[in-house]
Amino acid sequence: MGREAPRPEPSSVRVPGPWRHGSVSANGIRLHTVEAGQGPLVVLLHGFPEFWWSWRHQLVALAAAGFRAVAVDLRGYGDSDKPPRGYDLWTLAGDVAGLIRALGEPKAHVVGHDWGGIIAWTLTALHPRLVRTLTVLDAPHPLAIRGSAVRDPRGQLRATASYALGFQLPRWPERSLRADDGARVERIMRAWSGPDWVGTPDFAEAARRNREAMRISTVAHCCLEYYRWALRSQFRAEGRRFAAAVARPAEVPVLQVHGADDPCLLERTAQVSSRWVTGPFVHHVLPGTGHFPHQERPEATTEVVLEHLRG
Repeated sequence: MGREAPRPEPSSVRVPGPWRHGSVSANGIRLHTVEAGQGPLVVLLHGFPEFWWSWRHQLVALAAAGFRAVAVDLRGYGDSDKPPRGYDLWTLAGDVAGLIRALGEPKAHVVGHDWGGIIAWTLTALHPRLVRTLTVLDAPHPLAIRGSAVRDPRGQLRATASYALGFQLPRWPERSLRADDGARVERIMRAWSGPDWVGTPDFAEAARRNREAMRISTVAHCCLEYYRWALRSQFRAEGRRFAAAVARPAEVPVLQVHGADDPCLLERTAQVSSRWVTGPFVHHVLPGTGHFPHQERPEATTEVVLEHLRG
């Protein structure tokens, strides 16, 4: 494992573009926000191993379509605060609830990918009055993931264990994510993406920026704490309480977009999510697409998302 280069500053993620950078106080921490457009609020929540930049295409497109799009660095990522605690889904959903209120809106369209999508499911269950519509990208319902790990050991359990078990180890995973200028981040992205995106200039830029953002002080540790809480809570009373709380069905319209070839959160696992939805539910599959549909196929993804928001 190579020697680490000097760490980037958190402000390095404030990439200039047709958007506005800002900060808001929410749930006791400071969150870095990136905003474009005016109109109904759309909150964009990224996943691992990324930061707000993964929504660069949707920020511009949603603003052009008449929405106020706000992407955020989640707790522990980018230029947001990185406290030592609070990486459980109760607190992470509270961060987003506080963000919506801090942005001065009574409710929002919530769009989340990967961990951002799991947080969005949790927000909809715990704070339903704040959610106008829910859109999740490659993020099955938390209870769908939990149940499929038991019912589908050769599928979802094997897919999850291929990376999440290693993340439970102390210290080594953090070093591996930062080493060689974050090279493992790019390897993860390549392994999880569909073949059409890998090798393009857009992929190269996304990988470079994600590698740099992962090397910001304490980011690697904070993002792994999400995975550590998720597994360890399964063996504690806290996990049972969370499962009961998040079982509250979503009554708002739900759009679930999933890459057909996602190797870590399987499309058949995502299909089970409809059990926790009583409102309108649409499951949209993108062929030839891996774990990052909003980046791999931004136009197709944005089109289906906009149809959902306008509907």
